Amino acid sequence: MRTCSQCRSRSPDSETRCVGCGADLDELSETAVALARLKANPRVGGIRVIPHGDCCPTCRAAEGEFRKQDVPDLPVQGCSHPLGCRCFYEPSLVELYP
Repeated sequence: MRTCSQCRSRSPDSETRCVGCGADLDELSETAVALARLKANPRVGGIRVIPHGDCCPTCRAAEGEFRKQDVPDLPVQGCSHPLGCRCFYEPSLVELYP
Protein backbone atom coordinates (compact mmCIF):
# COMPACT_ATOMS: atom_id res chain seq x y z
CA MET A 1 0.00 0.00 0.00
CA ARG A 2 1.14 3.51 -0.79
CA THR A 3 0.34 6.26 1.70
CA CYS A 4 -0.29 9.77 0.41
CA SER A 5 1.76 12.45 2.20
CA GLN A 6 -1.00 15.00 1.51
CA CYS A 7 -4.16 13.32 2.83
CA ARG A 8 -2.78 10.11 4.40
CA SER A 9 -5.07 7.91 2.27
CA ARG A 10 -3.75 4.46 1.40
CA SER A 11 -3.76 3.29 -2.21
CA PRO A 12 -2.74 -0.06 -3.74
CA ASP A 13 0.88 -0.33 -4.93
CA SER A 14 -0.28 -0.30 -8.56
CA GLU A 15 -2.00 3.11 -8.27
CA THR A 16 -0.14 6.18 -9.46
CA ARG A 17 -2.79 8.59 -8.13
CA CYS A 18 -4.05 8.83 -4.55
CA VAL A 19 -7.53 7.37 -4.18
CA GLY A 20 -8.34 10.09 -1.62
CA CYS A 21 -7.13 13.34 -3.17
CA GLY A 22 -5.73 12.45 -6.60
CA ALA A 23 -2.13 13.43 -5.76
CA ASP A 24 0.68 11.97 -7.86
CA LEU A 25 1.99 9.14 -5.69
CA ASP A 26 5.25 8.90 -7.64
CA GLU A 27 6.12 12.30 -6.12
CA LEU A 28 3.87 12.62 -3.07
CA SER A 29 3.72 9.18 -1.48
CA GLU A 30 5.37 9.03 1.94
CA THR A 31 8.22 6.92 0.55
CA ALA A 32 8.82 9.29 -2.40
CA VAL A 33 8.93 12.29 -0.05
CA ALA A 34 11.29 10.43 2.32
CA LEU A 35 13.59 9.50 -0.56
CA ALA A 36 13.73 13.11 -1.78
CA ARG A 37 14.67 14.30 1.73
CA LEU A 38 17.38 11.66 2.07
CA LYS A 39 18.85 12.54 -1.32
CA ALA A 40 18.91 16.25 -0.40
CA ASN A 41 20.63 15.70 2.95
CA PRO A 42 24.43 16.17 2.66
CA ARG A 43 25.02 13.96 5.71
CA VAL A 44 23.49 10.98 3.93
CA GLY A 45 26.14 9.15 1.93
CA GLY A 46 24.01 6.23 0.77
CA ILE A 47 20.51 4.88 1.12
CA ARG A 48 19.53 1.39 2.16
CA VAL A 49 16.40 -0.45 1.04
CA ILE A 50 15.11 -2.46 3.99
CA PRO A 51 12.47 -5.14 3.32
CA HIS A 52 9.92 -6.35 5.87
CA GLY A 53 10.76 -9.62 7.64
CA ASP A 54 8.23 -11.70 5.72
CA CYS A 55 8.78 -10.03 2.35
CA CYS A 56 8.47 -11.67 -1.07
CA PRO A 57 11.56 -12.83 -3.02
CA THR A 58 11.44 -9.73 -5.27
CA CYS A 59 11.64 -7.38 -2.29
CA ARG A 60 14.39 -9.49 -0.69
CA ALA A 61 16.40 -9.13 -3.92
CA ALA A 62 16.03 -5.31 -3.73
CA GLU A 63 17.60 -5.21 -0.26
CA GLY A 64 20.90 -3.41 0.03
CA GLU A 65 22.75 -0.12 0.16
CA PHE A 66 22.79 2.15 -2.87
CA ARG A 67 24.40 5.40 -3.93
CA LYS A 68 21.89 8.25 -3.87
CA GLN A 69 21.56 8.34 -7.65
CA ASP A 70 21.08 4.55 -7.91
CA VAL A 71 18.51 3.83 -5.20
CA PRO A 72 15.39 2.12 -6.59
CA ASP A 73 11.92 3.59 -6.18
CA LEU A 74 9.46 2.03 -3.77
CA PRO A 75 7.19 0.11 -3.99
CA VAL A 76 9.39 -2.56 -5.53
CA GLN A 77 8.13 -3.45 -9.00
CA GLY A 78 6.91 -7.05 -9.07
CA CYS A 79 6.27 -7.35 -5.32
CA SER A 80 4.00 -10.35 -4.78
CA HIS A 81 3.23 -10.03 -1.07
CA PRO A 82 -0.54 -10.03 -0.37
CA LEU A 83 -0.21 -6.82 1.67
CA GLY A 84 1.92 -5.11 -0.99
CA CYS A 85 5.44 -3.79 -0.73
CA ARG A 86 6.41 -2.83 2.81
CA CYS A 87 10.05 -1.96 2.14
CA PHE A 88 11.40 1.32 3.46
CA TYR A 89 14.44 3.56 3.11
CA GLU A 90 17.14 3.98 5.73
CA PRO A 91 20.02 6.49 5.52
CA SER A 92 23.66 5.57 5.63
CA LEU A 93 25.23 8.57 7.32
CA VAL A 94 28.55 10.14 6.42
CA GLU A 95 28.82 11.99 9.72
CA LEU A 96 26.86 11.78 12.94
CA TYR A 97 27.60 15.20 14.40
CA PRO A 98 28.09 18.64 12.86
